[in-house]
Amino acid sequence: MIEQDLAITNKLGLHARAAAKVVSVASRYSCSIQVIHGERRIDAKSIMGLLTLGAAKGTTLRVCVDGEDEQPAMDELTDLFQRKFDEGE
Repeated sequence: MIEQDLAITNKLGLHARAAAKVVSVASRYSCSIQVIHGERRIDAKSIMGLLTLGAAKGTTLRVCVDGEDEQPAMDELTDLFQRKFDEGE
């Protein structure tokens, strides 16, 4: 299992378009990917779950990845967060 804290740095936070990109990346992998915010643990393959986190700019989420393809999944998710979900801000 790999765990990593990822910060949301884009202006709009984890809104619908950004959450859809997370789901798109997560869905390409067979491993389990969980996003934790406070006491809430959400499946990263669930757009509705991600949207309920209400994660605004400046929020740090803990991402837990567990399974045979966990490293490439974490690498791609980390890159997506660092690119600010490709929103060019």
